[in-house]
Amino acid sequence: MAIAADWIEHRRGDGELLGWMRPDGEGFVVIDLLGRPLTDAVDWLSAEETLEATGIGYLAELYELRLDDGRWIRVRITEASSTVLRVKNDDFGAIDVPTVEYELPFPIDDRLRPLTGERAFILDP
Repeated sequence: MAIAADWIEHRRGDGELLGWMRPDGEGFVVIDLLGRPLTDAVDWLSAEETLEATGIGYLAELYELRLDDGRWIRVRITEASSTVLRVKNDDFGAIDVPTVEYELPFPIDDRLRPLTGERAFILDP
């Protein structure tokens, strides 16, 4: 699924896309670059402020990907666009290991979740 024609892009001062504002009644629902809604319907200014405050730093965080067999693995986002999301296995910065990439739908579903808490410190999922 691609973004709807009525979604409004919001970019920061340097032109970097931060997300979208999806019209909803009299307000706007804020959508991040993974296609996740961040708010209920809010006014225009609140929507802009939410996107500015959220930024794009979350794209550099660790995530967990649920594989078809139900296992969860550590991954990092390598590409986020309105047509595709790509992640790769987390190789801890090693340059001599094979990279395995996965292509995910936009918007993301429950197969991808932020890696938080104690799970973030498990090296071998």
